[in-house]
Amino acid sequence: MHDPPATSSHPGSRTSMYNVQRQHSGLGGVSSATQAAKTSPSHAPGHLKSKIPSNRRMRRIISEDAEWTLAIVPLLTELCIQHIVKNFQNNPILKQLLPQHQQKVLSHLPPDLPLTVTANLIDDENYWHRCCIKRWPVCHVAKHGGSWKRMFFERHLENLLKLFIPGTTDPNVILDLLPLCRNYVRRIQVDQFLPPVRLPTPPQGDEQSDSGSDGEGNEPEKDHYQLEALVAGLKHLEELDLVYGVKDCGMNFEWNLFLFTFRDCHSLAATIKACHTLKIFRLTRSKVDDDKARILIRSLLDHPALEELDLSHNLIGDRGARAAAKLLSHSRLRVLNLANNQLRAPGAQSLAHALAHNTNLVSLNLRLNCIEDEGGQAIAHALETNKCLTTLHLGGNELSEPTATVLSQVLPINTILTSLNLSCNHIGVDGGKQLLEGMSENKTILEFDLRLSDVSQESEYLIGQALHANREAARQRALNPGHFMTPITNNGPENSVA
Repeated sequence: MHDPPATSSHPGSRTSMYNVQRQHSGLGGVSSATQAAKTSPSHAPGHLKSKIPSNRRMRRIISEDAEWTLAIVPLLTELCIQHIVKNFQNNPILKQLLPQHQQKVLSHLPPDLPLTVTANLIDDENYWHRCCIKRWPVCHVAKHGGSWKRMFFERHLENLLKLFIPGTTDPNVILDLLPLCRNYVRRIQVDQFLPPVRLPTPPQGDEQSDSGSDGEGNEPEKDHYQLEALVAGLKHLEELDLVYGVKDCGMNFEWNLFLFTFRDCHSLAATIKACHTLKIFRLTRSKVDDDKARILIRSLLDHPALEELDLSHNLIGDRGARAAAKLLSHSRLRVLNLANNQLRAPGAQSLAHALAHNTNLVSLNLRLNCIEDEGGQAIAHALETNKCLTTLHLGGNELSEPTATVLSQVLPINTILTSLNLSCNHIGVDGGKQLLEGMSENKTILEFDLRLSDVSQESEYLIGQALHANREAARQRALNPGHFMTPITNNGPENSVA
């Protein structure tokens, strides 16, 4: 007698094929028997009962290969792409691929790859979009020129600067990023500079005062992060927006956390002087006084590219304003913002003297100072000869009727100014009437803010009607520029369209 052959465990063995065929034949028998039972009335119920147990005892074949599947084998191209994505960090292959294969690789790359691999290799905006969305929940790409890659590197660099602690953080953390981001960073906006860690001072003798105020005015031995090396390596930098302070300090508040030192000032002045591509410089809320403002402005004289200077919300007085007036004569500055400082009449007079002969400045913001009527009248007289200023903000400057009187005489003459703000002053009822007389002959002012200036409602309403007429005339000129080559003379408030 020969032993029956052992059943092979391989799914493709001849025995397995036999068992499968046997199972199919059994199932076929069941289906035929069932059909016969339904069609033939001669079969007895007992005969059906005898067939059911044999069907239940039929053997079921279960595949022994857990990885066996009916899926189609992937294409070799797909397998190669998967391998490239899996090993991209160690072997970045991208430029050698066809464009359609490059897109597939980029769409599957993880957004947390090292910047040393992706910075100078990947330019695809969709990839950098995924990187930005994963890292920051709110992304305003329009503030970064509409480029996701530029946004990623600018915000990444800003985060490093905000968290840099002098004397503790390794400067190479920032400098090592330069070769990767120098071609993409055009704007740096840092609203926090951390000071160095202050070690507890050792106890002194009994001569120390009980108040503990000795030495509070001394500056720290180390200052904030110095930007010279960083800015020198950013060859496309155009905007620098800085605030020397600390956010969310809570119960650890100290005045030293908001100290913009003289060493910081001299270092920053050298930095902006050497950056010949800088167009916009903002240094706000940093306790910049006259001396520090003069140091900074001196470094900007005859700057080849600077167009906007913002030193608002500081401690600048008349001496700093005189330095700014000198800058107007030695630069191509178009926007000057000195809001919320300590300017008074002498500083405003210095600015007015420079403004009378300036040919570049289009916007001047002096709100929240105290130039009073003496300074306001000087600036109003400067508008008689100025041919470039379009926006003037004098809100909150303790101005009153004398300034309104001079402005009412200037408004019919000046044909360049389009926006004037005198809000939060003391113009008064009579001053409002005089401004109304000036506005009745002005055809270019499109915005005139007189809120909280004690002007009567009637004057404010009629000035608003004159503004509406000017806006309508400007709109018509924009729609049909060829029909308005000559000055418009019959377009007063009474002819405005409701």
